[in-house]
Amino acid sequence: MNTRFDFVEGKNTAWCPGCGNMMLLAILKGALEELNLDPTRVVISSGIGQAAKMPQYLRINYFNGLHGRALPVATAIKAANPELTVIAEGGDGDMYGEGGNHFLHTIRRNPDIAHIVHNNMVYGLTKGQASPTSQRGFITPVQVYGVASEPFNPLTTAISVGATFVARAFVGNQGQARELIKAAIGHKGYALIDIFDPCVSFNKINTFNWYKENTYVIDASYDPSDKAAALKKGAEEAPYPLGIIYRQAEHKPTFEEQLAVYEKDPSPLHRRQRNSELLNKLMPSE
Repeated sequence: MNTRFDFVEGKNTAWCPGCGNMMLLAILKGALEELNLDPTRVVISSGIGQAAKMPQYLRINYFNGLHGRALPVATAIKAANPELTVIAEGGDGDMYGEGGNHFLHTIRRNPDIAHIVHNNMVYGLTKGQASPTSQRGFITPVQVYGVASEPFNPLTTAISVGATFVARAFVGNQGQARELIKAAIGHKGYALIDIFDPCVSFNKINTFNWYKENTYVIDASYDPSDKAAALKKGAEEAPYPLGIIYRQAEHKPTFEEQLAVYEKDPSPLHRRQRNSELLNKLMPSE
């Protein structure tokens, strides 16, 4: 599908043939197009890794930062210009490993951003060592006797810390994944969408077929506003639930809404009045 978010026709990606990132790229472009967003008003912040290359293949604004540091950059961009649609994007190692501390505290701050995480249970860029979400027993060139630690659960962690929107998708279920990304972008506040995205080169265990056999779509009768039920649902494994795990019913003030300067003037920083009268109101002298 051709969209306004396509970059240059025929541009090659740096991903392996069959990589799930290619499917996710098409899913994300479709979601942005269906939301009828202006590409010049969309910003993606990413870190380092194969997943973090995603915005390089989209016709949008983007910022590639340091490994694990996409979330504070996204928070700052949204605070500086609340009118933008801001997305933080990267892999499970980038976001839950190197960026684990930012993951926790971004949730606490609750900026109005969507957080898309490619979860393939392995580090793809650095040749296949275990990531925070790798399953116990998974053998890699580094973990030669198999992973000994329990895998990190981003869903229950996010809900516990206070996230108001938590979802999980699978790139093999493209229609649902597109709708979940649209819901995350449309949510007012921090929104996590953890996406199963198989690595065909370095994870021969958690393959496309494995995810198909070990996931299920949440029934329509499920109530995502029930926090206790969401924690239980988010803890399920093999099969893993796909859908909105938790969505808080009442609005939680966002990071931008709680800034003193925002309360006085919610317009982007570059458009705010610079006269002394306004500055005195925003930063009164003692």
